[in-house]
Amino acid sequence: MPTPAAELDIPVIPLLADAKREERQKLLRDTAKQSWLARTEIGYTVLTYETVMGILRDKRWHSAAGLVSELKGIKDEEFLANRRVSILSAEGDVHVRLRRLVAPAFSPRSADRLRPFMRETVNGLVDAVAPHGRAEVVRDICEPYPIPIICELLGAPKEDWQSFSVWATDVLRVFSDTVAQETKIIMKARNELNEYSRTLIEQRRNVPLDDLLTDLINAEEAGDKLTTEELETMVEAIIVGGTDTTRNQLGLALALFAQHPDQWDMLRNDPSLAPRAVEEVMRFSGAVGGTIRFASEDIEYNGVLFPKGTFMSASMSSGNFDESVFTTPETFNIMREPAGHPHMSFGAGIHYCLGASLARAELQESFNVLAARMPKLALGGDITFKPTGVGIFGPASLPITFEAGH
Repeated sequence: MPTPAAELDIPVIPLLADAKREERQKLLRDTAKQSWLARTEIGYTVLTYETVMGILRDKRWHSAAGLVSELKGIKDEEFLANRRVSILSAEGDVHVRLRRLVAPAFSPRSADRLRPFMRETVNGLVDAVAPHGRAEVVRDICEPYPIPIICELLGAPKEDWQSFSVWATDVLRVFSDTVAQETKIIMKARNELNEYSRTLIEQRRNVPLDDLLTDLINAEEAGDKLTTEELETMVEAIIVGGTDTTRNQLGLALALFAQHPDQWDMLRNDPSLAPRAVEEVMRFSGAVGGTIRFASEDIEYNGVLFPKGTFMSASMSSGNFDESVFTTPETFNIMREPAGHPHMSFGAGIHYCLGASLARAELQESFNVLAARMPKLALGGDITFKPTGVGIFGPASLPITFEAGH
């Protein structure tokens, strides 16, 4: 007979609202050496590589992405009614259908066609700071980098980039600690983005182009196609999934490299290391350190019974430091030999990051351009990180210095 989860004598992970991220991660990783499971303020968390993978690959554990508002205490009925099912939160047959239709449009080949534009974009951002030998890279490079790429991906014209940037910022407020005070801003951004998307979709139906939106419109299997509403939610999902993640992951990467100049020199001297550098950065300091699932039914796992409705956090950040999978996990090393198991920062199972190929391409191209043009990278002041309560973590401010003129 399985043991009910409530009866287990297991560690408790406190909220630690004011703790720094590294303090919370140390607590999670230390706890993982004692127990695969711990209690949290909302339910439980799995901590080891094997158990995190087990939860993420078990279709009975559903994504809690659609419940973010409730988890943050939102009671605004208009805001809650404004939500629509998207690929980020869908489950079962609905998710299978959406994923089947759109997955070919997110292939590595589709991401590769944007690589020249990625290089052009990051070079343009570096041009503004290269003569000075210093930058506040969150503001000057990380924040503005993804939006032109997302717009190019969707075929949105350059004059609309600024509007997309505002919409992305406002839609993503749903993951902030202040979401309860910002529901009107979020709804306004969603409505404006949906109106814009409808116009863009109609244009692509009339005049197809070589872009993702055209690919999504044309996506078909056995006569099944995405509806206009589904296309609109895909545009929002692309912005939600592809903007803040890239901004923050690039910021975390540059913070790491500024503190490990030997690794930056390796990358500068051998650009072919970029793919391995991306994987190691995401393992060592992923922008997404965890995700939340809930039990869609009573679930027995590892000899434990979790009742229907139980919330389960999957701690990718502790799984990425599991010594049984990654040798010397506390060492940041872009020359690390592949472990035979992927890092966990893209997730796993049916909700594995749809845009993983695009994210890898964006980071690889930015790494190579920045390493070539910013030699002798170093911290130019203190790093200010975002609050640990946000869903996607990264630096809020990152001053750096480098050798000017490249």
